[in-house]
Amino acid sequence: MVREARKEDLNEILELYLCLHEESIPEKSNTLLDTWEQIIQDKSHHLLVNEVNGRIVSSCVCVIIPNLTRKVRPYAFIENVVTHTDFRGKGLASECLKYAKKIAKQNNCYKMMLLTGSKEEKTLDFYKNAGYNCTDKTAFIQWLDVE
Repeated sequence: MVREARKEDLNEILELYLCLHEESIPEKSNTLLDTWEQIIQDKSHHLLVNEVNGRIVSSCVCVIIPNLTRKVRPYAFIENVVTHTDFRGKGLASECLKYAKKIAKQNNCYKMMLLTGSKEEKTLDFYKNAGYNCTDKTAFIQWLDVE
């Protein structure tokens, strides 16, 4: 079942992010809790989770970004697409992306974008099968203060 994250989901989401690229769960700090509160309260920030038997096993983030072009239509940015390693290949992340698309359409977005750091053909095919393409735009990233 895909749904919006709730305040009490923080620990499970942080554990799930260990299957993404995180090496450890961040220490409970005011910064972490303030950031979580900001995410939960932000009407444009949708942290989506997919549950199996009450356990969060897949997730993605969909942020709606206001825009002055394209007839003043916003766009959606997708980030942190992840499925627990024990649950991959079951369509759970695809369900999260479909839910994100529904949110984007409800918000009159003219496009959805995502970036992936993966070069694995399986991952790239996953995004292509979800309706994304890698030919329309070129992405550039500048990392700031990377530790």
